[in-house]
Amino acid sequence: MTHTLTAPISSAQAAAPAARRTRRLVFAGAAAGPLFLGVGLIQGLTRDGFDFTRNAISQLSIGDLGWIQMTSFALTGALVIAGAIGMRRTLRDGPAGTWAPWLVGVFGLSFLVSAVFPADAGAGFPADAAEAPAASISTDGAIHMLGGMVGFLALCAAFLVLARHFAAQQERGWALACRLMPVAVLAGFMASAASVLAFTAGAGLGLIWLTATAVRLAAGPRQSSPNDGRSPRS
Repeated sequence: MTHTLTAPISSAQAAAPAARRTRRLVFAGAAAGPLFLGVGLIQGLTRDGFDFTRNAISQLSIGDLGWIQMTSFALTGALVIAGAIGMRRTLRDGPAGTWAPWLVGVFGLSFLVSAVFPADAGAGFPADAAEAPAASISTDGAIHMLGGMVGFLALCAAFLVLARHFAAQQERGWALACRLMPVAVLAGFMASAASVLAFTAGAGLGLIWLTATAVRLAAGPRQSSPNDGRSPRS
């Protein structure tokens, strides 16, 4: 009779596949912003009648090719929600482990709402629309606007919560940026009455910073140097 000996599996080896899955989820969230902005930029430059100085990316959901932008909304929302799940596993019981993933998840859900309820036509887009902004807002348009407002407020709140995580990790630059980013995003939204570009810039900035923070979280905790927390020797 022969006996087969198997080496015991260490806890680190057992945890490795789960860690890789978590990283993939976080990177999925990081991909959401570039996907949404890239698809919006390409469409904005190629679709007849669209003008970034007059039209919001959301309006690309209207017209014969509107399905492209609606698909972009749906995919972006799914990726952001996947990223939120990855963040929950990454942050665990840390300072931002509960609220940051939930708030990012709400942001992802807002994109799914936008995929179902399109924005209203107006300001010359689609090409046959009136040149002036729409005089009234449709039910779909109102739900679209409300969903976007709630989503970006949740994202701004998530950045503030993530600032606590980075502060606890002694990453002061990241913590400061997470506190300042909501100010920049909301400033863009407040200036939207004067310039649609300001609104687009604010939304784009929020998406880009979500990508940056997701990539940073996927990279893992910063390695401490031997002198961290110690005064230098004289």
